[in-house]
Amino acid sequence: MKSPRPIASWLVAVAISALATSAFVAARAPRTLARQTQQSAPATPSAWTAPDPAAIPKGPLGDSIRLGLNIFRDTPRYAPKYAGNKLSCSDCHLQNGVAAYASPLVGLPGLFPMYRERSGRVVTFADRINECMTRSENGRPFPSRSPELIGLIAYTQWLSQGWPVGKSFPTRGFVKLPELKGDPVNGAKIYAQQCAVCHQANGAGIPPNFPPLWGPASFNDGAGMSHVAKMAAFVQHNMPQTHPGSLTPQQAYDVSAYVASKPRPKFDTRYSIY
Repeated sequence: MKSPRPIASWLVAVAISALATSAFVAARAPRTLARQTQQSAPATPSAWTAPDPAAIPKGPLGDSIRLGLNIFRDTPRYAPKYAGNKLSCSDCHLQNGVAAYASPLVGLPGLFPMYRERSGRVVTFADRINECMTRSENGRPFPSRSPELIGLIAYTQWLSQGWPVGKSFPTRGFVKLPELKGDPVNGAKIYAQQCAVCHQANGAGIPPNFPPLWGPASFNDGAGMSHVAKMAAFVQHNMPQTHPGSLTPQQAYDVSAYVASKPRPKFDTRYSIY
């Protein structure tokens, strides 16, 4: 187990390189952790091991990391002022953000600043988090100095320790599927057979264990999951939980087309910057 001091120093090094355009970094970064330590890092996921939450350091930095982990696991409970539905970060970023092809967060802070076609500008990692909050969470953006935002950044940086800064994780994002056309009629049958037991026939789910897929408590129509192709890629590799990967690409497209056809909240265009 690495001592808290090297871990903390590494976190600040990542924060400086990944969030140089965020004003709050300079204001909130712990000055006592300014020294950078050199760490060797693996080049493949098989050589990288996710850190154990039990190893989160004590003290203010550790408290912020733990807050971020709690928000990640149960967003409505730990960030109620900003969450607008009953979804949590971990509903899409599985296994606390390390699952392959479920949008793992490993190494993500080190890839920012980044140009985003959706917003048409270069964004920081903090901006990217707020994009999720205003779309997938159907909520409000975190203020730049909020403990919640700093906690999520701290957790993601801690999670990424041992992975090279600026190197994309090989299983980042979702699996690549062929471009298909989904059949919502057949998708309804698949949903009833494979999905309703967890997400319920009415799509309301059983939060926080099984997220709602449509209706007022689900993601809005500006979220990535509202796009059939993206949802299909997530579903094909990760669902159903009892037999992940058992659906064919066409079945994944069909059930995703069915879910996407259902009513959901409208994206608040005031947050189009994210």
